[in-house]
Amino acid sequence: MHIRKMKPDDIGRIREIFDQAICEKCKIAYLNPLTSDEMSHWFEDHVAEESPAYVAEIARTVAGFAYIDPYRPGRAALKQTAEISYFVDRDYRRRGVATSLISHTEGECVKLGIKTLFAIIIDNNIDSIRLTEKCGYEKWGHLPEVAVFDDLEVGHLYYGKRIAR
Repeated sequence: MHIRKMKPDDIGRIREIFDQAICEKCKIAYLNPLTSDEMSHWFEDHVAEESPAYVAEIARTVAGFAYIDPYRPGRAALKQTAEISYFVDRDYRRRGVATSLISHTEGECVKLGIKTLFAIIIDNNIDSIRLTEKCGYEKWGHLPEVAVFDDLEVGHLYYGKRIAR
């Protein structure tokens, strides 16, 4: 497995992986696949140094990706805190891809001066909850019934980790 910064050539594969998660309902808060314009905006946001994205390649195929977003942008007191997100293609799950992406992203965040990371997870996404706990994140909060998938109301869990002092 090789982890590197995202490149423009990766955008199609990243979109496929995003769309898989969206179609799996209750894994991510999007309800519809992202449009080309939405993906272009997402890409532009994540080539910036302050909110980078990384891909994991296996045999020259992008197997997954992780990225960070500023937490409450514009609020200077929170500039050392970010949200981490990660996605793995269904054919590459349970091979350590997400764990490796999280670890790599944490290391890069320390270099960027980020000290605290949040993973915000739909509360019935048991696989993601187990993964973040395995990676040392702790449950810091719960927002009950804030997301609606058809008639199913679910909450958001905030998992956090202090990665630097």
